[in-house]
Amino acid sequence: MPRKKPYSNKQKKKQLQVKREKKRGEPGSSHSSRNASVERGPGRDRQSDTSDSETTDIKRINQQPGTGDGRYDSNRFRLHFEKETKEEVERRKKIAMQKIIKPVEEKELEVDINQIFPEDKGLNFPRRPSWHYDMQREQLLRKEEKSFKEYLEALYSMNPPGTLSHFEHNLETWRQLWRVMEMSDIILLIVDIRHPVLQFPPALYHYIIGELKKHIILVLNKVDLCPAPLVLAWKHYLTKMFPQLHCVCFTSHPGQTFSTVLQKRKMRKKAGWSLAGGPIHIMRACQEITAGKVDLSSWEKKIQRDAVAMGTEWDQAEDGLESVLVEHHSDIALEMNSPTQELYKDGVLTVGCIGFPNVGKSSVLNSLVGRKVVSVSRTPGHTKYFQTYYLTPTVKLCDCPGLVLPSRVDKQLQILSGIYPVSQLQEPYTAVGYLCERTNFLSVLKLTHLDPNIGTREDPKTQDWTAWDVCEAWAKRRGYMTAKAARHDAYRAANSLLRLAIEGRICLCLRPPGYTQSKDEWESHPDLAEIVALQGRRDDEEKCGEREDEDVESSSDLEEENDRDADDDEDGDGDDEDDTVKGDRKGLTLNMFSVLGENECD
Repeated sequence: MPRKKPYSNKQKKKQLQVKREKKRGEPGSSHSSRNASVERGPGRDRQSDTSDSETTDIKRINQQPGTGDGRYDSNRFRLHFEKETKEEVERRKKIAMQKIIKPVEEKELEVDINQIFPEDKGLNFPRRPSWHYDMQREQLLRKEEKSFKEYLEALYSMNPPGTLSHFEHNLETWRQLWRVMEMSDIILLIVDIRHPVLQFPPALYHYIIGELKKHIILVLNKVDLCPAPLVLAWKHYLTKMFPQLHCVCFTSHPGQTFSTVLQKRKMRKKAGWSLAGGPIHIMRACQEITAGKVDLSSWEKKIQRDAVAMGTEWDQAEDGLESVLVEHHSDIALEMNSPTQELYKDGVLTVGCIGFPNVGKSSVLNSLVGRKVVSVSRTPGHTKYFQTYYLTPTVKLCDCPGLVLPSRVDKQLQILSGIYPVSQLQEPYTAVGYLCERTNFLSVLKLTHLDPNIGTREDPKTQDWTAWDVCEAWAKRRGYMTAKAARHDAYRAANSLLRLAIEGRICLCLRPPGYTQSKDEWESHPDLAEIVALQGRRDDEEKCGEREDEDVESSSDLEEENDRDADDDEDGDGDDEDDTVKGDRKGLTLNMFSVLGENECD
């Protein structure tokens, strides 16, 4: 047998790079390519990256391996964000290691929507150019690409580099938004109640109400993660700012307290989607809008029957639920859809679901349908295709991939809202520092400073903490170590903290303007009982729900964390870990979630 030749690390790296390119279906392509549609030829324009700006580099996120059959491009609707320079990443990392964390005042948590979307900065969204049925498909696509490039050039000309937030540069995703808004009679705009002004662009509201002449229902999702007075304050603020807006509160997990992580996972396994709080309110809002033009009685009866079926036995509940027709749409059918179609055509109400990534669109759809028809993931950009679901013969739901509109919000707050995959962040430490400045992280995480010379170890409040110190201390408590040098893995710890924040265990809730001053009024508001009932909480739970002094605390063990990861992987929803964080967990004896402490609300 001939002797094997030495194989260098450089050759191995090159081999892995070729393997990745082969999986992506991009042989010979380069990551620095500025326009993949040109490189792959005109024959693949429809399923290629046609969204690259001529003025900035683009980072493509959530790369998926190709299917190999050529029928479907799994990367067609992946997120495209502006790429940050290495100098900017290193500058923020240095700040995270040096800047001392100082708590901000409560008033700093109050955010006005005009601060996020200033009217004089041209923070619009790309419109679909005019077209007619005599146009060829290729002509329409070229016209859309030209219009999109002009939109990006105008946007960057009005906003200096570094002032804009992350926003979608993938034209394919914008095309899906255009199709859904044109096909739908009523638009469901879903936002996260913890930071609704980040995900509710006024330009989108004015376009739907003014130009399309359609109604919009704002779904304040995940109300179980927010105190009831704050939910009520946001609802009143948004309806006051936008008079023609129909505002509905929603939760897929009612009856769960802030501090029970294990209970939330078990409830998600046991309880069906029909137990969600809010589907009946969405149905009633649609009844008010349609004003009898569509018979929605079958929808109301379906909600009632699904609730009865889920209330009998957990294991046999699926058999009692009604089936739902799922319809797939071809590209041509979507592209040539008429923008001036009549409302409620053939007596069918078409409801379109749109929103930012990670706001819970898939959970809302599953709850409306009454069963799991869309896979759910904490990874933004998980929905990758267009489908419609017939709830009843007269009600149809349209789903759209999540997309991010441009704004002037701080990118660190944007990361905490969940629009950027945590596992693909180059520098997560600044976002951790932003979180710690606005939450009582010491009482939640029970951290001990690794430097014995700083402050008094008996009183962590007297110590000076940086974002890097927090990540290293959390890595020590969780047992995160680098594979080669066996050092505290600060990067993995930072990702872990950001995931806790995105999932709501360390909850950062923004507030509407004037909330701090009128907080007592909202806590005694007569409509508060309705929000509490929707959340499914008892009075004693609501008293300890305010998170100004105490944030989410929970306890579980390593087995529970492995179960959680296994659940995500089962649906294909798990995030990819960085190479430096894939360590051997079998030897860990540390209680991974015990550092969060017991429920201090009791």
